[in-house]
Amino acid sequence: MQATAKYAPLKDAVDEAIEICLTDELTPGTVVVIAHEGQIVYHRAEGLSNPGKGIPMQENSLFRLASITKAFTSLAAAALIEQGKMQMDDPVTKWLPDFKPKTADGKTPVITIRQLLSHTAGLDYRWAQPENGPYEQADISDGLDISGITLEENIRRLGTVTLNYEPGTSWLYSLSPEVMGAVIAKAHGSTFQKAMKELLTDPLGMTDTMFNAEEKDRGRMTVPYFMDNGTLKRMEADQLVLNEDGWRFLFSPERAFDPNEYPSGGVGLIGTGIDLLRLVEAIRTNTCPTISESLMKEMSTNLFPNGVPEDPSMGFCLGWGVLLDPALAATPQSPGTLLWGGVYGHRWFADPARKLSVVIMTTTAVTVHNEPVSTTIRNAIYANLPA
Repeated sequence: MQATAKYAPLKDAVDEAIEICLTDELTPGTVVVIAHEGQIVYHRAEGLSNPGKGIPMQENSLFRLASITKAFTSLAAAALIEQGKMQMDDPVTKWLPDFKPKTADGKTPVITIRQLLSHTAGLDYRWAQPENGPYEQADISDGLDISGITLEENIRRLGTVTLNYEPGTSWLYSLSPEVMGAVIAKAHGSTFQKAMKELLTDPLGMTDTMFNAEEKDRGRMTVPYFMDNGTLKRMEADQLVLNEDGWRFLFSPERAFDPNEYPSGGVGLIGTGIDLLRLVEAIRTNTCPTISESLMKEMSTNLFPNGVPEDPSMGFCLGWGVLLDPALAATPQSPGTLLWGGVYGHRWFADPARKLSVVIMTTTAVTVHNEPVSTTIRNAIYANLPA
């Protein structure tokens, strides 16, 4: 992409940051897309999408989006709220009458749509629990593995496990979007896949975003890696990756090509960098064809003025995070920056104050707190962004 003179320093700095990440073997390949003041000013693919076959990264390479999926699920729900087919404070049992997990004292609380979207429903993730924890005992899928079960069965299992807290009283990153996906399907009167397409991806022109790739897409699909004691290693068919907190991620990369696997509202989508930028710009500008500006603003309103538990620098909205304290987070981003990432190695952020939207896609799973690729590129962007 040819940069204008105004953005030449930005282009040179981001090019250099990418080269550093590749030279230091932090990732085999990356796609970076930057929009400033509503215009794409940088779009580059570099490195390899499949090192084993020497396939270069392309601007339209496909990535497993992992938790970036959550923003899509939240906005699909918002589109149904806009249509009047559900309300924020409706009980989940209106659509899933059998989903009635109990609290530790044996009560069956009401769980609402708002609580699912804000991760305040009392649910958890299997990867965040100790080995042989309650979710593993119930054989609950996190949506990253080959599960062999339906979405409905996974939610049934989820409903049998005791909640971590009374819904609405705390925050815990969780499988709430899995439940939200089943609710969306019921409220839309179709499948979750069809609902996502009609409510969000088609209206935003996201032609390369899907829950399942076809064999014809295999050449564009990136091959995932992870860091094994500081060395890049290609993921196996069923790859267990641990981090310093004891989190246990089970990846099955072939899930992306398995049409029998359920559509995960938390981690299941596949897409390109340029498609994702369309979503990020919609979030930054509060503009979506199927959702009003007022509801888009509500989706991005922080619900935790003192930050989420264990991270006072970061708040949370109805599907993604919001930066509260840049100094505490050691970032040049503006207060109010909206952001999230995915464990397969991607990060997006929208900085309304700087009129900036950024998508950074990699092929290195991020299971640790330090994200050297996205951090290096982010810092280069802010140091060279025109005023």
